[in-house]
Amino acid sequence: MPFVVIPHENPEIHPELVEGRVSASPWETLVGPRHLPMNLLLTGAAGFVGWKTARLLLEAGHEVVGIDNLNDYYDPRLKLWRLRDLGIAEPPTVTGGWAGAGNLRFTRLDIEDRDAVDGLFAANRFDAVINLAARAGVRASIEDPYVYFRTNVDGTVHLLEAMRRHGVGKFVLPSSSSLYAGQAMPFREDLPVNAPISPYAASKKAAETAAYTWHHLYGIDVTILRYFTVYGPAGRPDMSPLRFLKWIDAGEPIQLYGDGSQRRDFTYIDDIAEGTVKALRPVGYEIINLGGGREPVAIKDMIRAFEDHLGKKAVIDFLPFNKADMKETRADAAKARDLLGWHARVGAGEGFRRTAEWYREHADVFRI
Repeated sequence: MPFVVIPHENPEIHPELVEGRVSASPWETLVGPRHLPMNLLLTGAAGFVGWKTARLLLEAGHEVVGIDNLNDYYDPRLKLWRLRDLGIAEPPTVTGGWAGAGNLRFTRLDIEDRDAVDGLFAANRFDAVINLAARAGVRASIEDPYVYFRTNVDGTVHLLEAMRRHGVGKFVLPSSSSLYAGQAMPFREDLPVNAPISPYAASKKAAETAAYTWHHLYGIDVTILRYFTVYGPAGRPDMSPLRFLKWIDAGEPIQLYGDGSQRRDFTYIDDIAEGTVKALRPVGYEIINLGGGREPVAIKDMIRAFEDHLGKKAVIDFLPFNKADMKETRADAAKARDLLGWHARVGAGEGFRRTAEWYREHADVFRI
């Protein structure tokens, strides 16, 4: 039997559609000063940000239905490690199976499957949706752009339509700093981001646009979060921090695109998860940067930090700069401070230390 969230008895918690629009007023009660527990749908729950966000939501006492398709974009064993950390020791092996731990219920489900998404909403009463199910990675999107649009665009529309049909009024949609390519820094949310330079960025822009349309037509409250270079323990092994740690540790050459002078606004995973949870508050429709907001860090300086933490020297194989990559990123995080009361707490130096320490303790996860 699939897990079914028992709806609140108070009918105001789940407003009915009035003239095709979702009433927003009850959301002040749900995520305002009273902080009532919510029934939340968290997609991409076995992903990097999804895992940490789930932990914060559960610690706050919310009921969480987590979904993930557990694809093999990178080795699923890391996703299974994250689920075990959340208490899901034996995730379902087939689509539609369920497993649970405390206030968390997890099912294997793909947001590309419209019928499955609608069935999930029909069986559960959700107060809000945090959509962390996404295809990430600039270079991989060039190799297979189709899957990026199926997940990041079609999947987002499937969720928005299910929310409209079932009267769910709050949507949190993470996006990406990749949209700011070619813009002046620090990147502000009101910059015109109409010329994405990768299929990944294009799919994120399309998802943002779809979310605005459903907000305009149906009154769904939408917070879009543009993440800046998320890193930290249990991060994606295809991203540079953990890839470089693995290569330095193994004595293998680092594949470095460019000369290492590219700079990034690295943002630690705990800070990103905190901002994502805070984004549940009602805003109407807002795009908000979640970035460190400090001086960006050069890739070559990150490599030096990892050399120091591992006590090993990196061997670097310099490759041509990829024109789909950005030279530099830096967030203007004033809006996050003003609207969400959020700011990044962990600087790059401390974050690199924590990441290297976690890697040393869990290196077996990356021996794949």
